[in-house]
Amino acid sequence: MHYDVIVVGGGAAGFFTAINIGEKNPKLKIAILERGKEVLSKVRISGGGRCNVTHACFEPKELVKFYPRGEKELLGPFHQFCSGDTIEWFEKHGVQLKIEDDGRMFPTTDSSQTIIDCFQKAAQKAGIQVLTGISVQGIFKNEKGWKLDTSKENFSCDKLVFTTGSNPKIWSLLEEAGHKIIEPVSSLFTFNIKDKRIKDLMGVATPATIKIKGKKLEATGPLLITHWGMSGPGILRLSAWGARMLAEKNYHFNVTINWLPQFDDVEDVIEEIKSFRLEHAKKLTIKRGFFDFPTRLWERLVIAAGISEQTTWADLNGKQIQALAEQLTRAEFQVNGKSTFKEEFVTAGGIDLREVNFKTMESKICSDLFFAGEILNIDAITGGFNFQNAWTTGFIAANTIVNSLK
Repeated sequence: MHYDVIVVGGGAAGFFTAINIGEKNPKLKIAILERGKEVLSKVRISGGGRCNVTHACFEPKELVKFYPRGEKELLGPFHQFCSGDTIEWFEKHGVQLKIEDDGRMFPTTDSSQTIIDCFQKAAQKAGIQVLTGISVQGIFKNEKGWKLDTSKENFSCDKLVFTTGSNPKIWSLLEEAGHKIIEPVSSLFTFNIKDKRIKDLMGVATPATIKIKGKKLEATGPLLITHWGMSGPGILRLSAWGARMLAEKNYHFNVTINWLPQFDDVEDVIEEIKSFRLEHAKKLTIKRGFFDFPTRLWERLVIAAGISEQTTWADLNGKQIQALAEQLTRAEFQVNGKSTFKEEFVTAGGIDLREVNFKTMESKICSDLFFAGEILNIDAITGGFNFQNAWTTGFIAANTIVNSLK
C-alpha cells in the first residue's frame, strides 16, 4: 500500500502532525501506523486524566528554559509555533483551554477525552487512515521513496515521519539507517528515601530548595513527602535537570534540603530562631513552630536537632539553636533509588539533535525522513512543556512536508 505520507506513532505528536498535513493539503494520502490496539493512550492518562495541553508561557526565550535537553534547538521552532499558537489551534478545532494558577493549561472540560475526541474527529475529517496493531519491522530508502516492512503488510511512502516517543525498537531501526541514538535515561522521577524524619508523613507538602550534595545542581519548588520518599514539582525539576548525572550514580546520592527557601543563609535562620525564642519563651519548642511550617514535619526536625519534647523556647541553648537551624536549612537525606512519576514516564535520550534540521524537522542523515515529539533527545519538566514540544515539532514537520509535495 502506497501513501504520500506515513506517520509512525499514534500518539499526540503523530496525530497533530498528520492532521496539520491533511488540513493543509486534503489531496494527500496519509496514514498513521500504531503498533498498539489503541491510539492516543498516553494522552488519556496525561495530567491525571485531564491532559496538560500546554503552559501559559508565551515568550520563546522564556519557554525554552523549561527544557533540560532541547533548550537551544527549540528557540527557533518556538518562534514559528508557540503556546499561543497551540491555544488558537485547539480553539479552531472546538476545544477551549483554561489557565490554572501555576500556568498549566487544560481543556475546560478537565478531561483528556476532549483532546482525544478532537484529534480523532479532525483526523477523520482530513481523510487520514489510522491503522492499529501494526509494528514496523524495517525501513528502507530507494529512489522511489521509503519502504516499510511491518507485522501485517508492506507499505511505501514519499515522506516518512516518526513520532514514536521512547521506543527502543524504532531507535534501533533508525540506527541502522545511520542515525545516532543518545541512550535513554529516566527524566521525571521521584526519590526513594527512608528516613525517620519523614516516616509516616505522607501527604505533607511544603516549599523547599533541594540540592544534590557535591554538585552545582539545585531546584526550588513544592516538595511532597510520600510513602516511598519525596516527590513534588521541586523534586521533579531536579530529576529532569540532573537526569543523566543521577543515572550515572545509579540513583544513589545525597540531597540537602532547605525547608525555608526564603532564607539563603543559616545565620539568618539562627537570628530568626533567637527572635522567636524571646517572643514565645514559655511555649514548648516542639509545639510552636514558625513561618506556617507543617506541624508534623516541624516536630520531627526538632527531635532530630536533639531537642526534647519538654524543652521550651526559653530553654534552648546555643548548640540546640544551631542544630535546629541546620535541620531547617541543610537537612541531609540519602537517596536510594527512584520511582516513576505516576504514569507520565518521560525519558532523556533519543535521536541526536545534531542530526536534525530544526527549521524543517527533517533528518540530516536521510532525506524525506522527519521527526516530532519525544523520539528526539528533548524533554522538559512537568507543566505541559513536553506536549508543547510535540505540537511545535509536529507543526513544523507538517509545513515542510506540505510545501515539498505541492
